[in-house]
Amino acid sequence: MRPKTVIFIGPQGSGKGTQIVELDSILKKIDPTRRVVDIQTGRRFRAMAASGEGYTERHISKTLDEGVLQPLFLSTVLWGDAMKVHVDEDCHLLVDGFPRIVDEARVLESALDFYKREYLDIINLDTPEAVVRARMEERARPDDTKESIEERLRWYREETLPVVEYYRKRANTTVHDIDGTDTISGVHTAILQALNIN
Repeated sequence: MRPKTVIFIGPQGSGKGTQIVELDSILKKIDPTRRVVDIQTGRRFRAMAASGEGYTERHISKTLDEGVLQPLFLSTVLWGDAMKVHVDEDCHLLVDGFPRIVDEARVLESALDFYKREYLDIINLDTPEAVVRARMEERARPDDTKESIEERLRWYREETLPVVEYYRKRANTTVHDIDGTDTISGVHTAILQALNIN
């Protein structure tokens, strides 16, 4: 099996984090000699905000509560540092939370080239706004206020959906449109089929 690079794209509440955990588990079972690295920037931003150590952390905490898109330089620092520490040319790489904008996808290209990641699978969790809105309201995370949910949905529509189209045009890349409204196991099965993992 060739090392996989799988980027999960979908609005917050579409189940990306859950599906990464599921895929991580399967890859470790079917390819036990190869490491699986998952990088989730949302989790890293929340950890920074929780530390509250300095201006950056306090500002991130405030903007997370407002649902504001975090600055490109910080996102790049977070995933770039995680790649530097954990990624090599032979591991499976699972990504959630970036790229969020087309400019970030272009920056990511240099990292993919550096780590010899020519082939990409994009899991596009196609989930209607009404569904993800209800999921985010149910999970009751502190940063899931009505205002922040609406702001995140707006920037997903305006900034992140164009990233999917960017990847549809990228060579050696397959965008898998997956119905994000299915059950967790149904979505998981669809992802395994899309990735030809039995």
